[in-house]
Amino acid sequence: MTSARNFLGIPVEGDINEGDKRKKQRPLEEFQPILQAVLDDPTITEFGWRQYTPYFNDGDPCTFSAYETWVRTTTDGEDVDGYELEVAYSHPSLGQMTGGEWVDNPEDPGGRRIKVGERYEGSDQARYERARELDRAIEGGQYLDVLLDAFGDHANITVRRSGIQVEFYQHD
Repeated sequence: MTSARNFLGIPVEGDINEGDKRKKQRPLEEFQPILQAVLDDPTITEFGWRQYTPYFNDGDPCTFSAYETWVRTTTDGEDVDGYELEVAYSHPSLGQMTGGEWVDNPEDPGGRRIKVGERYEGSDQARYERARELDRAIEGGQYLDVLLDAFGDHANITVRRSGIQVEFYQHD
């Protein structure tokens, strides 16, 4: 596709291949209160996620992202696997959202779909919502620059009140 563009007033000619349209990035100052709300919850002992650029993505572009946000509470115990503690699914102590249907997000056309009409099942919806807000912030793509700058690529992150542990994450 030949372009009729200019860059800083200088004409640009030639074929331009559109790159990945990342979501508008948000600053650390907007991420901090979301993270702090979960840190301030006395029943949440730790939480974390993985962040990496895939080495191969079935022909799609390999782009950095964050995945698999999990939360451990005082009632979950240390022997529960991190996959069982993922916030986006049925969490053993936080509860879950059930029902609803997937629709296009009017605020993000062509992006991630949203689920509407869900019902909460569990014992503390406010705690669940704080954890879900953290999950959406981490996995939603708007804080990828913040996460990459802070913790690097190919990282497994564990956050506790006493500190943050970053370990190399080996993936396929």
